[in-house]
Amino acid sequence: MGMFTAISQDAFDELQMDAGMLLKTFNPAQPAAPADADIITATTGGITVECVPTYSDFGEDIDNVPNNMKELKHLDGWECKISTTALGTTPEAIKLSLGAADIDATTTSKITPRRDLNQSDFSDIWWVGDKMDGGFVAVRLINALSTGGFSLKTTKNGKGNLTLELTGHVSINAQQTMPMEFYSVEG
Repeated sequence: MGMFTAISQDAFDELQMDAGMLLKTFNPAQPAAPADADIITATTGGITVECVPTYSDFGEDIDNVPNNMKELKHLDGWECKISTTALGTTPEAIKLSLGAADIDATTTSKITPRRDLNQSDFSDIWWVGDKMDGGFVAVRLINALSTGGFSLKTTKNGKGNLTLELTGHVSINAQQTMPMEFYSVEG
C-alpha cells in the first residue's frame, strides 16, 4: 500500500448520511427530533444545497494585469439555494412552491398566486441531516423564497412530484448577513 492511499481514522464519522429533511424551525444549539408540524414535506431523489459565489475581476480590462489577480478580485454576492422534489401537496407545500401566493382562510384548501410579493412570503428554511458519528449537519437558508415556480408532474401508478427550488435573500435590514449558514456538529 502506498504512502498516499490511506484514510484518516475518523473519516467515516464525518460522513453525512441519508437525505436529511426540510424543516420550518431548528435550533442547532439544542438539537431535538423535529415535531411533525416542523417538517415541511416528504422528498424524493435527495435534496440539493448550493451556495455559489459570484465575483468581478476589476483588473480584467486593465492593460498588463493578469487575469484573476487576487488583489483586484471582488466578491459580488452569493447565490444560495435548496432544491428538491417534494411529494407533499398540502396547501402549505403548494404555497411554498408558488412563492407569492395566499391560502384562502375560509376554505384552507384554495391557494391563489399573487401579483405582488409580501415580506411574509420570505421565511427561513432548514435542511438537517445525520452524520455517521451521531452528530448532524444543518444548513439555514435565510429569507427563502421559491424562485423555481410551481411544477407538478404525475405518472401512471406513481406519486405526484412537486418541484421545489428555494433561493435565499439578503435583507435591507441586515445587508452584511449572507443568505445561508452552515453547521457541522459532532456526535
